[in-house]
Amino acid sequence: MSMKKVMVLFTVVLFISSGKLLAQKKPFTIADLYKIHYVGAPVVSPNGDRVAFTVANYNMKKGKSNTNIYVMDTDGKNLKKITDNKKSNHNPLWTSNGKTVYYVSTESKIPQIYSYSFVSGKSKKITDFSMGVSAPVLSPDNKLIAFASDVYPNCGANSQCNKEIDSTSTHGPIQAYVADHLLFRHWTTYSAGKYSHIIIYNLDTKTYKDVTPGDFVSPTFMLGGGIGYNFSPDSKELCYVSKHIKHPEASTNADLFIVPVTGGKTVDITKENKAWDGWPIYSPNGKYIAYRTQKIPNYESDLFRIALYNRKTGKSRIITGKFDNWIDDFKWSGDSKSIYFSADVEANTPIYKIELNSDKITSVTGAKATFGFALDHKGNIYYNMRSVSKPAEIFKFNLADKNETELTSFNKKIEQTVDIRPAEKMWVKGADGIKVEVFIVKPHNFNPNKKYPLILNVHGGPQSQWMDSFRGDWQIYPGAGYVVAFANPHGSTGYGQAYTSEISGDWGGKVFTDLMKVTDALAKLPYVDSTRMGAMGWSYGGYMMDWFQAKTKRFKSIASMMGVYDLRSMWGGTEELWFVNHDMKGQPWNSKDYEKFSPSYYAKNFSTPTLIITGQKDFRVPYTQSIQYFTTLQTLGIPSRLIIFKNDGHWPNFVKSMPLYYDAHLAWFHKYLGGGPAPYNVHKMVENLGYK
Repeated sequence: MSMKKVMVLFTVVLFISSGKLLAQKKPFTIADLYKIHYVGAPVVSPNGDRVAFTVANYNMKKGKSNTNIYVMDTDGKNLKKITDNKKSNHNPLWTSNGKTVYYVSTESKIPQIYSYSFVSGKSKKITDFSMGVSAPVLSPDNKLIAFASDVYPNCGANSQCNKEIDSTSTHGPIQAYVADHLLFRHWTTYSAGKYSHIIIYNLDTKTYKDVTPGDFVSPTFMLGGGIGYNFSPDSKELCYVSKHIKHPEASTNADLFIVPVTGGKTVDITKENKAWDGWPIYSPNGKYIAYRTQKIPNYESDLFRIALYNRKTGKSRIITGKFDNWIDDFKWSGDSKSIYFSADVEANTPIYKIELNSDKITSVTGAKATFGFALDHKGNIYYNMRSVSKPAEIFKFNLADKNETELTSFNKKIEQTVDIRPAEKMWVKGADGIKVEVFIVKPHNFNPNKKYPLILNVHGGPQSQWMDSFRGDWQIYPGAGYVVAFANPHGSTGYGQAYTSEISGDWGGKVFTDLMKVTDALAKLPYVDSTRMGAMGWSYGGYMMDWFQAKTKRFKSIASMMGVYDLRSMWGGTEELWFVNHDMKGQPWNSKDYEKFSPSYYAKNFSTPTLIITGQKDFRVPYTQSIQYFTTLQTLGIPSRLIIFKNDGHWPNFVKSMPLYYDAHLAWFHKYLGGGPAPYNVHKMVENLGYK
């Protein structure tokens, strides 16, 4: 036999073998979601030799989780777990000599700062602040740690004073909340007289200093996290973000303030801008403070830009004025001549570089879904990256040769044994003929000659984007026999700010048109059963499910999570009024949008069976919205089910509540779409988790 024939035969055998191995992979289930290792963003040591990062693990059966800190060489070798206390350990910070890592741990229940020494190989507790610590930042001279904590303004950094008031003022469990102004509660908690302040801990004197006293929240809350404060390179001052205004509930006007690390007079360096400013980072040479900024007051979804504050002249200028997508994370280059940043671009968050002398922007990594990145002084970028078919791992990208290396492989085992499905992409003409990007995930053991039920998933925000990144929704439903589709209609980020902005004042308009045209295209796919289509959505996506209920009969089943049902009562029940004031173009008494786009006004059109899920501690979209919707459906005799997570807010607890969330969806869609076997029962599934 010739060598050519041998190679052909080997290729065929390999192909058949690979196909057999693929076929042997099990379908993705709810339990598999909790076998994933969730790898965090990389933090590179100052000398560029090592990388620290977190890995979170979940135990679905026990409803528990833990997060540990790992360290490895920058080539991925010598991986070491430096915490192992079965608690939450996060926010690793390197000292300048690379011999110590500071981090936050719940080892002593209340979060405190700990340090790990590479010399002794041991950890020790550093702080003992009664109110706990969060988001620590280490000063460049390694002598100070700034952290945020919810304190009583009269106590400030006095840990004992805070402890005494916290334990005695309410005479036991709180029976009532008293409020004299708005924003007395936020997301899931009541302020109860406390404000977030920035405390500086002196590592030498072991003393605490409140550098942001008063009845102001510092740093201002940022959805999704972010940098709220930073030290100057000489460690003498701190720049932080705060709102010093009378009505913080109705305004996005956060400013950047500078204060000496010893405390004292603060200086507002962005007071001229009445919109949002935040995320301050000093340049290594100390000449500038770079920060993210917006231009339109009270519009939380205005374009996020990068601005530079010149510390000598006191003037600011926007350097990314020609870039038309939201900027997320950013980092200074070591020579202070350029800034690297990630941005929302067509379902990805690629990394770019802007040169300060010309404001020239160039693409660095290309289309990738990166989540947190770090630079070293050797010409490398490290980032957390994932795709629909691949859970997050840490990658290294060399700027010179454009070579990318995967440094971690925490999820290799589950990738080899479980069918984690990829996504396909198509574009559909939506409202005004503008193309809408759509992602499709086909079911496990997909057969092109069969027809499958479809689930359309609508994102919340509404100003956000579905990304080409790993997510439980994209795997659990295909694992159970469904085609899953997710689109980025009007209001989505990543397609230019005009596309994002057009949803404001038009909640049920172009977005609905986009999604109906997307549904038309999906229904025509040869493998989609157009008679068995369902839809689901969360937050604004939940609103759109309620709007589907009012405006279309094409879905056999709907699942609405944390959705807005009645816009008038939503205005009075939510806590961040700037959002509804802007997106509804006013208040209920002066804007017709509250009736025009409220699903509650179209109850006579309702007929679709609906699953409703909400959280009792949801202050953003109050759970009473879901109760109103459920009451209406029940009164009209429409099949419906309501689930209220009593301990959760806008996002259910991932390990305690989300298994039921997924289980309830599968049971509902199986009943009305017939997409899979008998409905999953999470209580039985936890007995057979699989991987130990």
